Amino acid sequence: MNQAAVIDGMRLEMPDGWWVWKYDDSAFHRNQFQNFAGGSKAVDAVALAADDTLWRIEINDYRRHRRSKPASVFDEVAAKVRATLAGLATARTRANDQDEKNMAAAAMRCRRIRVALQLAQPVKPSRLFPQVVDPVNAQIQLQRAVKAIDPYALCATGAIDGHHLP
Repeated sequence: MNQAAVIDGMRLEMPDGWWVWKYDDSAFHRNQFQNFAGGSKAVDAVALAADDTLWRIEINDYRRHRRSKPASVFDEVAAKVRATLAGLATARTRANDQDEKNMAAAAMRCRRIRVALQLAQPVKPSRLFPQVVDPVNAQIQLQRAVKAIDPYALCATGAIDGHHLP
């Protein structure tokens, strides 16, 4: 199992004892689950910490590409978290790849579920590249959107580092 993943050009590294799975790029999600019930999105990565905490991680980089969707980024993340949870529950028994089946089973045995959003925005907003969200309220908005799963969700508007994902 991997301790690092590259997501949208950003390298995500986990501490010793953790593993990370680029779930939305997995064979199970792409080939078996993505088109279920009219389509299913997923978070970028799933990580299992040494203390059996399962992290759902979404990384959005709006520094070079502006957001074109009218829906709230936080509602979109909440929907992805829900769909990923359903996908993992299904993958543990239905994935064709045994490694993916094992990772999903390990993920579903977690003791706690956490959500993290890395939201990169332009340092100097402009008309072409405006800020997607107000960084001051971002964490509160994410926590409201995913409170059923993680009332203490983390939203980082800068780089993800050891201070944001313990």
